[in-house]
Amino acid sequence: MADIIVIGGGPAGMTAALYALRNGKSVLILEKHGFGGQITYSPKVENWPGTAQMSGNEFADALLDQVMAQGAEVDLAEVLRVEDRGETKAVFTDDGKVHEAKALIIATGVKHRMLGLPGENELVGEGISFCAVCDGDFYSGQTVCVAGGGNSALQEAILLAGKCSKVIMLQDLPEFTGEKKLQDILFARENVEKRTGVKITGLETENGELRGVTVETRESGEKETVACDGLFVAIGLIPENEAFRELAALNSYGYFDSDEGCTTKTPGVFVAGDCRSKNVRQLTTAAGDGATAALAACRFIDGQCQGLGYRG
Repeated sequence: MADIIVIGGGPAGMTAALYALRNGKSVLILEKHGFGGQITYSPKVENWPGTAQMSGNEFADALLDQVMAQGAEVDLAEVLRVEDRGETKAVFTDDGKVHEAKALIIATGVKHRMLGLPGENELVGEGISFCAVCDGDFYSGQTVCVAGGGNSALQEAILLAGKCSKVIMLQDLPEFTGEKKLQDILFARENVEKRTGVKITGLETENGELRGVTVETRESGEKETVACDGLFVAIGLIPENEAFRELAALNSYGYFDSDEGCTTKTPGVFVAGDCRSKNVRQLTTAAGDGATAALAACRFIDGQCQGLGYRG
């Protein structure tokens, strides 16, 4: 039995593991996809203090190496449910295993929000993508659309503009909401076209591959087809917290309703990272959450803060 089980191998989860290990606790990290989380989709990370520039993959690999060198046990498995057994927490995974620990840190992160269009799921990987650094090379010299207008969409488009012959930005709102600096960089490119106030209402295919998108102008209701070879969707993220709602309250958006202390209503259960209700979701805040949750879990195990391991 581990002292602490961390569910999620992103920056928050791995930072939590690091701090717990440094405090003499044994740690098991359970991750269902791949270690690193959303940061692995970032080709350039330039806002991590003390490092001028690195890729998200470089950051994730270095952090994973660090926690494993400290003695963390890691396992690729999806957590199906958790049972609160009082002094211990039982974690059931899709490979049929049951892991137990004295404390639990949930750092499940978020997943990509979809457009909700017919045939969308079938086109993922066949014309619809979410990661320019992963799939951008497939569209070199071609035309792509980017759905969204926030920082994520702008960053994706900047990378794509360096590879594709044309990038068409499709924003549902009347204006782009991302940082002005990113907008200035992107829209200075001659091969970038911006469209606002348009909603993607359909996907045009040929032989099972994407060939364009149908858009509707918000003001006039006019519809047209925008030809493209690929569509990158960057319209937001959603948490994956439903399996844990009995342990930790969720807000109306599905995020854990926890404050900066990363505590929950269940003694010995803590939350960290983008899955938590918060105003800022950045690499630095995820790492901060991980440290906070880990230290709280260590105090809970050591019995140093009776009654402070949960929110009433």
